[in-house]
Amino acid sequence: MPKVVAVVSGGMDSATLLYHLIDAGHDVRGISINYGQRHVKELDYARQLCEQVSVPHIVADLSAINPLFGANSLSGREIEIPEGHYAEENMKLTVVPNRNMILLSVSIAWAISQECVAVAYGAHSGDHAIYPDCRPEFAAAMDQAAKLCDWSAVELWRPFVDIDKGDIAQRGAQLGVPYERTWTCYKGLEEHCGKCGACVERKEAFAKHGLSDPTAYMA
Repeated sequence: MPKVVAVVSGGMDSATLLYHLIDAGHDVRGISINYGQRHVKELDYARQLCEQVSVPHIVADLSAINPLFGANSLSGREIEIPEGHYAEENMKLTVVPNRNMILLSVSIAWAISQECVAVAYGAHSGDHAIYPDCRPEFAAAMDQAAKLCDWSAVELWRPFVDIDKGDIAQRGAQLGVPYERTWTCYKGLEEHCGKCGACVERKEAFAKHGLSDPTAYMA
């Protein structure tokens, strides 16, 4: 049974990834990253998701590097979280410079130490336009780096890279993913705000295939 590290943020994509890997018969362990994000509560959801399926889980605390990310609305507190659809120009305020390379590098290091064959993360096609480090070209480059950074080669798996969030939601429904126990909203309030790009995309994901949305939104 291949050992695999899953990057688990606590959101829909990573929750589906977790269940997808288990369904495929892999020996999974989860890692979450605290980079000082505004919606840090997502890490509690990640822990609970892993506990529910008896997957070992750790949180890598990288919050000390938060000031290095500069002016953006996710890692900083000075800029408000933009509202609207991801296609809008203001959503670029949610881009954290080089975030995925940092998160994946830490995950790859842990995978090597755990003698795992791969690191898997939930990047999907809907991310490509707004987040440069979700592009297939970036993932391919990181996959090559993961195979060269140590004498023990690790692969980078991105099973959802060619589908969108709606298709991920459909796959999760087939797997019985408890989406009511996932967190998406960038504002990190008591409930999902319903207006930020992440919430809008979450609503659209359930609507695409007519799935029931269990999320409590403020708007």
